[in-house]
Amino acid sequence: MSAKVTTAEARKNLADIVNKVAYNKEPIVLTRRGQDVAALVSMEEFELLQQIEDHIDIEDARQALAESGDNIPAEDVWKKLGL
Repeated sequence: MSAKVTTAEARKNLADIVNKVAYNKEPIVLTRRGQDVAALVSMEEFELLQQIEDHIDIEDARQALAESGDNIPAEDVWKKLGL
């Protein structure tokens, strides 16, 4: 169970909270008006989450490549998206 801290408390005690997260590897959930709004996690946990996300993206790409159908050039997709 992650500790919860209000955003007001976090502003007052940011250095202590960052130390708990960074050195004790203790995730902290930030709340506002009783609602969870964000989470602070250690860099190790953040990097793990990034690796998981990258793995999921790669698997999604592999599945998309394996699907039958017409390929659409990336330039066309970017143009449609205004990129």
